[in-house]
Amino acid sequence: MVGDVRVVRDVGTAFAELVAGELRAIKPGRTFHLGCSGGASGIECFRRLAAEPGIPWGAVECYFADERCVEPESPDANAVAIAAALGAVRDDLAGFHPMSCTAGPDAYATLLPAGGLDLLQLGIGPDGHTASLFPGADGRGAPPGTLVISNADPSGRNRHPRMSLTFEAIALSRLVVVAVTGADKVGALGRIAAGEDLPATHVRGGRVVWLVEETAATALTSKVAR
Repeated sequence: MVGDVRVVRDVGTAFAELVAGELRAIKPGRTFHLGCSGGASGIECFRRLAAEPGIPWGAVECYFADERCVEPESPDANAVAIAAALGAVRDDLAGFHPMSCTAGPDAYATLLPAGGLDLLQLGIGPDGHTASLFPGADGRGAPPGTLVISNADPSGRNRHPRMSLTFEAIALSRLVVVAVTGADKVGALGRIAAGEDLPATHVRGGRVVWLVEETAATALTSKVAR
């Protein structure tokens, strides 16, 4: 578990404050490439972020870490959930780029900004997955240069076929923020902190910040690498 680990009372608030500061610092004429993931933590993070004042949303383009292969309007789609969380600011964005399982991973890879995302939000699952990179199917066998893959959870616990950024694409991000909420993440977080070979253990980026809710932080020990 490599990065800046911060134990916080409320992950949504901490995320909104951190990311709002990054967005308010956007220089005139520049576009900020922001990566989103779904799940309860991602939805709450972006709902809180949308309420922050003074963000130049017209300079922000949103991309996705992963997507479920469902109908585009399905409530199970990450793009639908994040659009709802953003609310009115969704219409102010410079761009909103959902993944399309129909178009496929190569098509989405061509949409990604050259040089990587400025900031990418991720979460983790109770099994230690992140994005849609699952134990036993984490994409590390993909050829070098592969940025997006089609994927599925071999255990069947996570429904629907998926598309996902690869670890290579994640590592290109200037800042990766991993939001960890809920007591059900204690086991996985402890294993990640101990360096066990779970997908989320391999998250890298220019800078990585782990925002860990107090209810999940009981798993952390002095073994965490900072």
